Amino acid sequence: MPEEEYDQGSTGPSGGPDRGPAALIVNTRSRTGERAFFQSLDHLQELHVPLGVTYPIRDPARLPETVREVIDDGYGFVILGGGDGTVSSVVDFLADRDVLLGLLPLGTANDFARTLDIPEDIEGACHTIAKGKVVDVDLGLAGENYYVNVASVGLGVEAAQALSPWLKRSTGPLAYPVAAVRAFLRHKPFSARLTFPDGDHEPVEYDRLLQVAVGNGRFYGGGMVVALDSGIDDKALDIYAIDLGRRRDLIGAARYLKSGDFIKTDGVHNFRTSRVRLETTPDLPVNIDGEVVTRTPQDFSVANNALDVLVPQASVAARDDN
Repeated sequence: MPEEEYDQGSTGPSGGPDRGPAALIVNTRSRTGERAFFQSLDHLQELHVPLGVTYPIRDPARLPETVREVIDDGYGFVILGGGDGTVSSVVDFLADRDVLLGLLPLGTANDFARTLDIPEDIEGACHTIAKGKVVDVDLGLAGENYYVNVASVGLGVEAAQALSPWLKRSTGPLAYPVAAVRAFLRHKPFSARLTFPDGDHEPVEYDRLLQVAVGNGRFYGGGMVVALDSGIDDKALDIYAIDLGRRRDLIGAARYLKSGDFIKTDGVHNFRTSRVRLETTPDLPVNIDGEVVTRTPQDFSVANNALDVLVPQASVAARDDN
């Protein structure tokens, strides 16, 4: 399929917010991307969502420049098809802009969509785009890099490196726990210091850590809960640091990852704050929504109400944009 712009013209008003015609951009290298591109075209036209231009993107490296170009061309409504990595790769161009995001979840994990109650099937996602409501959501910041779900050092980085495209295709959502086990077997412990610029917590230091994670959304890693009451519009980051303890203790903590109850287990330290500085020994790469983009030491913060997203009318994941 050629990677080019298709001019669709306007198909008439939809039941959703009126921000002019939408630019449809789909990562066709995502797990179901190529088929989903044509399915979404059909559904969106049937639902009378006005489409201006559409881009089936075969090279994910072109996603950021394509999103930047359509926004520069005046589009205030972007429909994006892909997984969490796709969203994270372009969110810097959407944050704090008068741009509305409609999401087609096409990845393996789809944690951002899960947080916002957006259906993973194409028909349901298109219906959300046509008939949904607009909410404001927070974004995390690692330095100047925006992210939607979680930033981590330690096991999260090593698991991302073990998460090959073949593993995603062959095992689907099970790819994440499989990659985590592989990463654990070769993990080297590290030390970390957390300081809190707002003074809401005392500085802390830990030795022999397995992982430190700084979460913005509710889910990460294929449906694991960041913390029991974590949310994506609570103006806070949820932080946890896990000690590299006895293997049986780690197995016990892993049992509760899906529910978020793991933060109650021994060897797991958690904090809620709007700003934190993370220093590690040695300096380590930082995984942001599945991609390594920076290193420690690093400052993390919340960008409040930084992104407008369409969600189902029944979703209570975030407040309406008024």
